[in-house]
Amino acid sequence: MLPYTLLILLVAAERLAELVVAQRNATWSRARGGVEYGRGHYPVMVLLHTGLLVGCLVEVHLAHRPFLPALGWPMLALALGAQALRWWCIGTLGPRWNTRVIVVPGLPLVTTGPYRLLSHPNYLAVVAEGVALPLVHSAWLTATAFTLLNLPLLATRLRCENTALTRCAPVPA
Repeated sequence: MLPYTLLILLVAAERLAELVVAQRNATWSRARGGVEYGRGHYPVMVLLHTGLLVGCLVEVHLAHRPFLPALGWPMLALALGAQALRWWCIGTLGPRWNTRVIVVPGLPLVTTGPYRLLSHPNYLAVVAEGVALPLVHSAWLTATAFTLLNLPLLATRLRCENTALTRCAPVPA
């Protein structure tokens, strides 16, 4: 269980690094007239994502979930792939990436990197991680609960982000 605990702590540290990047990028966006959308769902999102990490540790330790190699290794690969996709998104969006929905009016949509394949690739990473990270160590209750709670939140987030991007789209010449 110690390696799994260390994995979850590393993911938590990575989340803190994301928040530092997000704060820096929020300052950049606001300095350019960035508008924030969806403030109401943001605290719920933070709580749910924190709950994912806590749930992983609590379920594995209290329910004595085993590491099952046939499940754990593929789920670890998927969780690491989700992290790679997330950081590809962060790198592609540069200062426009954020954990909040902040859009600078007039900037064109990003259509490079993973955004040439999907409109919202970061959310694919979130869904994959929400399933895979708990299942690395058989925490199926956490995987199920996060997924079921994340679905309506993700629907809200996608509506919010799509509305924001539409409202702030550049005016065609």
